[in-house]
Amino acid sequence: MDAWKPEEIGDTAGKVWNFLQRSGESSLTAVERGVGAPKPLVCMAIGWLAREGKIALRQEKRTLQLGLTDTERGGNSRM
Repeated sequence: MDAWKPEEIGDTAGKVWNFLQRSGESSLTAVERGVGAPKPLVCMAIGWLAREGKIALRQEKRTLQLGLTDTERGGNSRM
């Protein structure tokens, strides 16, 4: 079992935020690939960002979609 430090989770949260800023709304799988981190670490980073109100999550059939909130995108969020 891997153990991640809060700094690693925070750094990954920054990578997730930057990926979504560049790519727009994306699936969890696309975010994992784009960030290049293990799924559990990406999920912790997503939780971190969701808790801070920086991302929105939406279930679309069997796919989890993520995107920056309106506030984070300057009012232009598609979610």
